[in-house]
Amino acid sequence: MRALRLLEWKSEARLEEVDEPRPGPGQVVVKIGGAGACHSDLHLMDEFEAGVVPWNPPFTLGHENAGWVHALGSGVTGLEVGQPVAVYGPWGCGVCPRCRLGIDPYCENPAAAPVPGGGGGLGLDGGMAEYELVPDARHVVPLPDGLDPVQAAPLTDAGLTPYHAIRRSWSKLPPGSFAVVIGVGGLGHVGVQILKATTAAQVIAVDSRADALRLAEGCGADHTVSAGDGAAEEIRGITGGRGADVVLDFVGVDPTLRLGAAVARTVGDLTIVGIGGGTLPVSYFSVPYEVSIQTTYWGSRPELVEVLDLAARGLVKPKVTTFPLAEANTAYQRLRDGSLEGRAVIVP
Repeated sequence: MRALRLLEWKSEARLEEVDEPRPGPGQVVVKIGGAGACHSDLHLMDEFEAGVVPWNPPFTLGHENAGWVHALGSGVTGLEVGQPVAVYGPWGCGVCPRCRLGIDPYCENPAAAPVPGGGGGLGLDGGMAEYELVPDARHVVPLPDGLDPVQAAPLTDAGLTPYHAIRRSWSKLPPGSFAVVIGVGGLGHVGVQILKATTAAQVIAVDSRADALRLAEGCGADHTVSAGDGAAEEIRGITGGRGADVVLDFVGVDPTLRLGAAVARTVGDLTIVGIGGGTLPVSYFSVPYEVSIQTTYWGSRPELVEVLDLAARGLVKPKVTTFPLAEANTAYQRLRDGSLEGRAVIVP
């Protein structure tokens, strides 16, 4: 079969012929219907080197995957060949307390995981191929009726990651509250929709690109603000001078972190989702009182089920541009140059 593989750090992925996977006991092979192209893949190709993460190339890219059950290993129950499914991307050890709750990204025994701190497309072969081998059937989640694998694929990260970040702040988003979304890209535009679908907050979207702000409006944002020197003052004005109850930074560079700290309300949340590599100095007087600052990574398997339910009901719908597998590197180049709106999904 054909697969888009990263053969070494700091190199472009290459399309190669590899053997079709066969499932062992407890494993599942999924026929891929869609594989999302994520900005974090660019970090793998352009920036990472040996020692940054506890795994190395070669492997097939693609950690946002959905399709149909193709083959079942012995002992697998509850799934049927041909059934539409999504693949939960982070693969932990499966036996520690966190993994037993379905919170594999925070696995407490990563040495016993299929790949420490990673998963399919992150150290092991992912879904940018005709088929993907999933090492444990618990990572295969049936799709609700009416949800197509092409739409479902980006939900496994671009939907799940913002959903987890927002869900943990639900208590701070009642009527009368404000949420700021910084960066209306592949994750941010879904984050706007999740906020509108699951909270009563007014949503303020921030981006430097006019087309991204138009996308935010189309996704339900109540206000849009152009990133720049006057952004903090404008957001303060929208919130009546109080600031935002929750700030979600989907970029994570120095200027966006500073903006987040500048507009956060006392007792609010500033959640850093983007891995832009920025830093935010924190001291007693540098942020409002009792502002909680946290990072998040992905989400839990039960949360993925909830995200898929929202999508099946039409409440969340990523903006998707599809590319054939042979043009996957074109999708990544459009991610690099910022010309891609929403999420790219590779269709083998």
